[in-house]
Amino acid sequence: MRNQIHREITPLQEDDCFLVFDRERDLFTFPIHFHPEYEINFIAKAKGARRVVGDHIGEITDMELVMVGPNLYHGWENYKNISDHMHHEITIQFPRDLFQEHLLQKNILKPIREMMQNANRGILFSEQTTEMASERLMEISKKRGFDSYMEFQSLLYDLAISRDQRLLTNISFQKTSDFFNSDRIEKIYNYVRDNYNKRIMLEEAAGLLNMSIVSFSRLIKQRTGKSFVDFVNEIRLGYATRMLIETNKSVSEICYECGFNNISNFNRTFKKKQNCTPSEFRTNFNGVKNVF
Repeated sequence: MRNQIHREITPLQEDDCFLVFDRERDLFTFPIHFHPEYEINFIAKAKGARRVVGDHIGEITDMELVMVGPNLYHGWENYKNISDHMHHEITIQFPRDLFQEHLLQKNILKPIREMMQNANRGILFSEQTTEMASERLMEISKKRGFDSYMEFQSLLYDLAISRDQRLLTNISFQKTSDFFNSDRIEKIYNYVRDNYNKRIMLEEAAGLLNMSIVSFSRLIKQRTGKSFVDFVNEIRLGYATRMLIETNKSVSEICYECGFNNISNFNRTFKKKQNCTPSEFRTNFNGVKNVF
């Protein structure tokens, strides 16, 4: 049962490049937590366990690989995975300054830079990528010194260019705006973020970019894969899920404070995205109210 979100103090020291934990255990026991380091987590033989990343909750398959960014809630819980066999976990933690900012701006590291930005929302890698990475993660856990560092760098790049990555949290859950490689989309994101609790008109948003409604709608669809309405709703849902986790406000209060015009619409939109109602989502977090 979760009664708080735990702030983990990792054993990573200032002069460490990264740490690797390779372990087998029968149950997940560590609470939902966060820390300022990046984390890559590989899990095998725990089908039916439940993954929690930010405001995302999902059941895992036989094998999975997830990357989370700094201070993003994450954890794995026993759900339907009670069995007689042990599951296998390999966790890598590394600091934000592993790559200096000027180095990340180099063209060859662009995929890693974008992956680290996307990790603020949590990344679930594809089954094919997970299978590729599993043996390499096991090798990294056995190596020492510079060899392990070089293999880790190579793995990061291969993960960054891998296909079918899935972002797990809502856009606005982390309250950051560095998810887009477009100044125009970032401008619209900031506009929606600043006005999510109000009525947002398509015409006004298009006007900010001096574009027609048709051209603007096409731009949003091309850059985000969503209609403008869905884009706005996802930002609103990010704030709504955070309020459900961190406050005692009622579902009705959260609905209107996040810009939804009625409870029915809020419940319908929330369930379409999260596969549960707002009340069920709050229950799944077992009454979490404070972040420590």
